[in-house]
Amino acid sequence: MGAMKRSQAFHAALLAGLFLFLAVSSAFARDDAMDGPVAQAAQQALEKENVNAALIWVREEDEAEVKNLFERAVPVRKTSQEVRRLADSYFLETVVRLHCQAEGIPYTGLKPAGSDPSPAIPAADRAIEDNFPDPVLKLLNESMEQNVREHFKQVMAKRSFNRDDLAAGRDYVKSYGDFTRLVERIRDAATQPIESRPSE
Repeated sequence: MGAMKRSQAFHAALLAGLFLFLAVSSAFARDDAMDGPVAQAAQQALEKENVNAALIWVREEDEAEVKNLFERAVPVRKTSQEVRRLADSYFLETVVRLHCQAEGIPYTGLKPAGSDPSPAIPAADRAIEDNFPDPVLKLLNESMEQNVREHFKQVMAKRSFNRDDLAAGRDYVKSYGDFTRLVERIRDAATQPIESRPSE
């Protein structure tokens, strides 16, 4: 694949990724899941007895709360399996809750592993872990193409409506609006920076 084609493929994947970020409401789901990076980091902090693994996921102003809980959790984890389970659960809940609050994500409790219905974030995590982005790029390209093609198909199917049939005309206008807004959203997502929470 030449440099131009690689650039085009990457650009398309970037558009797809940004579109999914805006369009999929579950994009933040793994932030509050047991198999998400936040909970896993908190568990690693307990296992390695190094709170720093968890602290990077919370604001500086929340460090004291996490450290205090960590210092109480580590020694009691060694007393029994039941106490260990409760201490781990409370620590993970706290770290995830504070992270979600900092990110402006509604938090309703720690969700079980596998509760995220979207394949996007797990694929992104695997790409980072494997240092190999191709599978996630393929996923994003396929997702965007499928969505665009489906909306385009609907527009074309309704385009040749009877000009005296106002209901059919309005149905076409709705499909036209959905399609053009989709294209505009993808284009805007590619040209506008993603807002991030500023570092504390």
